[in-house]
Parts: sequence; structure tokens; C-alpha cells
Amino acid sequence: MRAFPVRLPSGQRYWTVLDADLQVVEVADVFLRHQRFGRDGAESTTKAYAHAIALFLRWCARTGRGWQAGVEQFGLFMVWLAHAGPAASGAEPGSVVVLAGPGAAPARCPSRINGVLTAVRGMVVHAVAAGQGSAALVPLLYEVADDRDLPDVARGENGRMAWRMRARHRLREPETPVARASDEQIVGLLRACRSARDRLLVLVMARAGLRRGEVCGLRRGDVHLLADSRALGCEVARAHLHVVRREDNPNRAWAKSRRQRVVPLDFLVVQGFDSYEFERMRVAAAADSDFVFVNLFRAPVGAPLRPDAVGELLAAASRRAGLDTAIRPHQLRHAFASNVADSGGGIDVVADLLGHASVSSSQVYSHPDPSRLRAAVDA
Repeated sequence: MRAFPVRLPSGQRYWTVLDADLQVVEVADVFLRHQRFGRDGAESTTKAYAHAIALFLRWCARTGRGWQAGVEQFGLFMVWLAHAGPAASGAEPGSVVVLAGPGAAPARCPSRINGVLTAVRGMVVHAVAAGQGSAALVPLLYEVADDRDLPDVARGENGRMAWRMRARHRLREPETPVARASDEQIVGLLRACRSARDRLLVLVMARAGLRRGEVCGLRRGDVHLLADSRALGCEVARAHLHVVRREDNPNRAWAKSRRQRVVPLDFLVVQGFDSYEFERMRVAAAADSDFVFVNLFRAPVGAPLRPDAVGELLAAASRRAGLDTAIRPHQLRHAFASNVADSGGGIDVVADLLGHASVSSSQVYSHPDPSRLRAAVDA
């Protein structure tokens, strides 16, 4: 069992699961196609789900179970998932080791295990709804629970207790501070950047909170730097940019959120755009591209920047800055959200700026910065 990318004649892509004979696993494929096209999900989401489902089906195959029988023993799958390293859970033909229980060092953290379980539960529920599985499987995975354990912002507005389906199998994830880049690290990155383009890229992620796919998919027409943009047909005042989801980007950049959002820009980002524009004007091959971030120093010159190149740029800048560990793109996004929350922005503001579909996704940023806790005690 292995995850595998599929490219349709239309050019759209999604990920599926193949068995040992390289045949498509129907129950997984139907679910993943529904996620990609029925729910307008991102290709990267189907990739993560496909790898998770492949793990589950691999465990079922190596323990002599069908996938429905595997759901009945979901607790055993959790134990295997936690302790089975590459030798037991890998996709290679020689990987036939099966662990009966704990005894080895944990191979996966709780958050990773919970992510795998979420994907498998989604496949099972979809299979039941499509008539591919027994309805008796759903109560094995979910129980009816009230909403008392949810944060206030995730509850109903009338104050009455509501009921919901709660997953039966879930590991407790330790509360850890969000992995954000510090202000000192961001300054170090900016100083280590060798071009105005790279400095702007860091600024857009650290001071506007864009994901790397959103950065690489940004078009020049999405950026409005005028004090009044009504002449452009935009009613939003002052400098800002629009995050728009497009499926025809040749660099496969993808905005995760389905809805468009507007992100205000501060003067540092605006200055960064000005400097980059002068740098870009000196490269004739970049003049015709509508993308904001393009290749200026390597072939193909003028082509839109690839999302994986963003990580490479940050890793190289981190080394030049002398940082102990490389800064990842999402750490800059976390830094932006944390700074908004620390400056007094409400969780609804953070969610809107980040493009979160639910405010519960932004709950992690509502915890005060340790320095603010110390200042409150010392006051």
C-alpha cells in the first residue's frame, strides 16, 4: 500500500492509494476524490490523507485483516502506529515486521497519530455513506458527547448545551508553545537575504501571515499599494493584498482557504515591494510575468517561484544568519499571528487575517506571551 499522485486530463491533481499490485484501492480513492473535487480541497490535503490511509491499509494487510475488520480493532492500530518505525510501517516489500504492542521507542508523536486517525475516520464515514461499509462501523469510531469541553468561541450563541459526535480514539497532545520565529530571528533572516525579492518574501510571510503556497500564487493584480484603490475597482482602503485561490498556477501554488481574504500591509512591506520592483525591472525576462515572486537569478528566469523553493531560500538565509535551526515558512506565519494576538487583536481578527475557516484553529494564539505574563506580575 502506498500513496500515489494522479494527474487528470484537465491538469488537476489529487493523491490516491495503490495496493501491492499497483491497483487503485477503491474505498480510499473514492474518498480522496471526494475530498479534492467534491469538497474543493487542496491537493496537499489529499496527499497527507493518502499517506495516512496507506498506513492504515498497510497495517490491515500485514495483520491479515480487511479494512472493516481493522476499524473494529482501531485501538491496536493506534498502538502499532505509535511504536512501528520504518522497518514495520514502511512501504518497501521487505518491510514485514509487525509489532504486537509497546516495547520500542515511540515512532510518532501524538499530533501525528491523531492526524492519521482523522484521515482514516473520514474514509470510513464516507464509505458508510456511499454504501461501501457497514453502518455499524460509525459507532465504533464516534460517541455522542456534549460541547462542554469546547472553547467558548466554538459553542452556540444561545448558551444552551449542544450535542456533537466526538472521536473515541484520540491521544492527548501536550500543550506546547506555538513554534514561531522570534523577532530577532526574523531580523537575522532579513539581514542575511541577498536580494530585495527574498527580503520581501520574508516580510510578506512574517508581517502579513501568508502561507508559502499563497505567497507563490500571488499575482501582481492582487497587490494594491495605493491609499485609494477605487480606481482599480477595489473598495478596500490603504495598502493591502488579496489572497485568491487559483487552480491554474503553473508552479502548483495553492491557497488553502477556499474563500478570498484581504490582508492589510504595513509600511515595511510596502517599502519592500518598492525595492523589489526596482530589482525586478532590471531583469527583462521577468517583465511579462503576472506573478509577484519570480526567478531572477536562475533558470528559468521569469518563471513563478515554486513553493518548495521558499523553504530552500529560508534554510539558506538561516545558515548565513548563523541560526541554530533553519526557520520554516510556517514559523513566520505563526510569528505574525502571535504578534497580532499579543498586541491585543481578538481571536476573530487573527482567524480572519490567517484565513482560518474556524476560530478554533486560531485558539492556539490566544495564550499570552510569557513576557506579558511576567510584566503582569511585576506591575
